[in-house]
Amino acid sequence: MELVVQPLGRALAVKAGDNLLDALQANGVPVSYSCRAGRCGTCRCKLIEGRVLESAGDAKLTNPGEGSHVLACMSVITESCVVEIPEPDEIVMHPARILKTSVVALEELTHDIRRVVLKSTKPLSFSPGQYALLQFTPEHVRPYSMAGLPQDDTLEFHLRRVPGGRVTGYVFDQLKVGDQVRVSGPMGTAYLRKKHEGPLLCIAGGTGLAPVLSIVRAATALKMTNPIHLYFGVRSSSDLYGMDWLAELTRGNPNLHLHVVLATNEAGTRHRVGLVTDAVAADWQNLSGWRAYLCGAPPMVEAATLIAKSKGISMEHIYADAFYASPN
Repeated sequence: MELVVQPLGRALAVKAGDNLLDALQANGVPVSYSCRAGRCGTCRCKLIEGRVLESAGDAKLTNPGEGSHVLACMSVITESCVVEIPEPDEIVMHPARILKTSVVALEELTHDIRRVVLKSTKPLSFSPGQYALLQFTPEHVRPYSMAGLPQDDTLEFHLRRVPGGRVTGYVFDQLKVGDQVRVSGPMGTAYLRKKHEGPLLCIAGGTGLAPVLSIVRAATALKMTNPIHLYFGVRSSSDLYGMDWLAELTRGNPNLHLHVVLATNEAGTRHRVGLVTDAVAADWQNLSGWRAYLCGAPPMVEAATLIAKSKGISMEHIYADAFYASPN
């Protein structure tokens, strides 16, 4: 039985029943991974030929086809197959960790967005753009994106209060400096590809700015010369935040271009008005060679994905972790 790995063109000898991630690692194939339990999405790869048995949730056989992605850690090889993994320069390997942290700062950024800063005695290794699971109490657990850099001595998160939300209600009404928070991660595939030299399109909706900030901060710190166009869309001026951070980044990075878009037409506004996705569609005819990072609510991410694809960015180069609000 044979496992062919693209784009490396390597053929590996495997047996029925082998775990796909284990088989790749045993043969020295560089592949992204973190939690190894089907939660983080980091080991996602594309099935080109053959079938695998996915064991996440209800076990099912997955057939190849357009968009047939599987998690290597949760896939069992059942026959000879061909899989496509990310390019070697996109591989990240951050073993999942659970950290005990304490709240060192709480800051109101808008009427419904709070900045939560956590301190741990041990660092969390992650790639800019990834997220982690925050457990404030056993009953209050939700994933949030890091807004800072891996080398920072604190972890920064931006939380928007969800009406009726149990977790964000706790954070806004009860969480205080000194409280303990358990952090599990990292997770997610929408992380900065550091070796890409072409332009970057970053679209952030609301607190989707957090992972985009991490990505742009990292690109700036690494002195990457890529042109970066950051589109930040919010409902109204009262929902804007982080403008001082963005201004500072723009001053320090001549390749960064900021576009702020308000959904509501307000008298005297100096920002563009409309949907952030419409702004992107109006500004660009051809985005071939670009890579896109999309962060925000699912409807915005879905619309932005369609636009990016229609403008010439391949699906493999569109990176998105949508935010799903939940009252639970």
